[in-house]
Amino acid sequence: MAGARPIPTAAASIAVLALTAGCLAEEDPPPEASEPPQAPSASPEPVEDTLQEQGVSAGHPLAVAAGEQILEEGGNAVDAAIAASFAVAVVEPYASGIGGGGSVVLAGQEGDPVFYDYREVVNNEGEIPESGTGIPGFVAGMGELYENHGSLEWAQLLEPAETLASDGFEVSEYLAERMVQEDALAAISDLDHYTDGGEPLGAGEQLVQEELGATLSSLAENGWEDYYTGELAESVADQVEGIDQESLEDYEVVISDPSRGEFGDYELLAAAPSLPGPAMIQMMQIAEAQGIADMDPDSAEYVDLLSDAWLEAEDTVFTELGDPGFIEVPDDITDAESNAEIELDAAQSSDQGEQSDHGEQGYGGDPGDHANTTHISVVDSDGLTVSMTNTIMFFWGSGEMVDGYFVNNHLSRFEAIDSPANEPEPGRRTVTWSNPTIVLDEEQRPVLAAGSPGGHQILNILGTVFVQWGLQGRSLEEAIATPRFRAEEDTLYIEESMPGGLVEDLEDMGWDTEVWPDEMASFGSVQPLEVDYDAGTVGSVDDPRREGAHAIVD
Repeated sequence: MAGARPIPTAAASIAVLALTAGCLAEEDPPPEASEPPQAPSASPEPVEDTLQEQGVSAGHPLAVAAGEQILEEGGNAVDAAIAASFAVAVVEPYASGIGGGGSVVLAGQEGDPVFYDYREVVNNEGEIPESGTGIPGFVAGMGELYENHGSLEWAQLLEPAETLASDGFEVSEYLAERMVQEDALAAISDLDHYTDGGEPLGAGEQLVQEELGATLSSLAENGWEDYYTGELAESVADQVEGIDQESLEDYEVVISDPSRGEFGDYELLAAAPSLPGPAMIQMMQIAEAQGIADMDPDSAEYVDLLSDAWLEAEDTVFTELGDPGFIEVPDDITDAESNAEIELDAAQSSDQGEQSDHGEQGYGGDPGDHANTTHISVVDSDGLTVSMTNTIMFFWGSGEMVDGYFVNNHLSRFEAIDSPANEPEPGRRTVTWSNPTIVLDEEQRPVLAAGSPGGHQILNILGTVFVQWGLQGRSLEEAIATPRFRAEEDTLYIEESMPGGLVEDLEDMGWDTEVWPDEMASFGSVQPLEVDYDAGTVGSVDDPRREGAHAIVD
């Protein structure tokens, strides 16, 4: 593999934040920054277990092909993830891209795991425009990842995306479905390259994005900083309310430790606050303590327990989590003993014949909203593992296009997740649901990378996979195929594939049930990669719910 730049021990452009118990008083200063954690090695130095295979999993086959190309050209997992992320922004323009942000968990066989948060922030004036648009962090995130871990030339990583945008690609069935939804029509109806005779392009037609291609070409030629200090910065600031050049210049990627907690024989690495990684771990630990490992995954008892664990985790998101640059987040959220006590109390109440309360923790508006993301997982031959989730928030973001890409409406989550811990301030990140994850084995090696789009459903989507794969010993294929569900107050929203007998059993337990049709695309698409160090192999499964794909590189 090609060599990598040395990993810096500190950088002026990054803020590193520690999680400690308690909550800051209003007049207290934010937590002090500390030295960034030692990031995983992306160097060519030999590691203990060199893999015979590498892998890429992403939400679209053409994004997978971009990552695969970079691996074949000698790039490492970070190089491939950057290439795939720019490519998926071209072929899934409704979900992520230059006008948005994201986060990534990075882990290897050597060095400490690290978390990058490059999501959108409130501008320097502290004002949220009606569109909900924040200062985009996507390009800065890709740039920081590249500077710290990349091994190939920057322009080489953007070439696949630039080609897809400039030459065009065939519209897929899924993209065609997205373009006829009400939110899409508002966004694309006046865009000639998205329409033909006034109608959205259909499946099989070519989508050519020349303006986006030119923007990508500028980034490739002038470097990622151009988006924050150059002509691209000036252009977006002139055209988009809520974005100004000073705020772009001041944007900082946050690098910190990921959230981490034990479940079963594994350790789960998840997104740090203000993302819901701690709540994901809490959900897993509650369910494990209550005995979910021994439950039939096709039983009402299993669905009921995991839903109750989710409601506890959801409550944590809405009451405890916030941007750790502005508040201190309790560190006991991921404490297994504390979480076992939470579920033990619920079990004792249930044993006494009391009804479980499924209805006091419903938040976030319409549970079927189209807050969405895209996920990319990459593993290279050294075991360097990338789990990356990017977004512009809702499908099509704010609906506003500039320089060929759609801009985000990410800051709308300050209102949707209305909590004293989630108040907008200049430079602040909102609480949202994206949650890239990596699972470590007992030797602290990454053995599974996974994430999913799905907005408010993401913890439920991933929780089902982790319980069945990590606690019940089911295959990745079985865990991903299992029908998904989400509790909202007394209602369970379920997939059409859930067996009728199971639905009846849940209704007998007191749940109301409502089917979410497949076309709502509400239950995400898990993009996983699984590593077997004994065999030296990387494996994956394609989630059938969308158009996700994977490639294994020998």
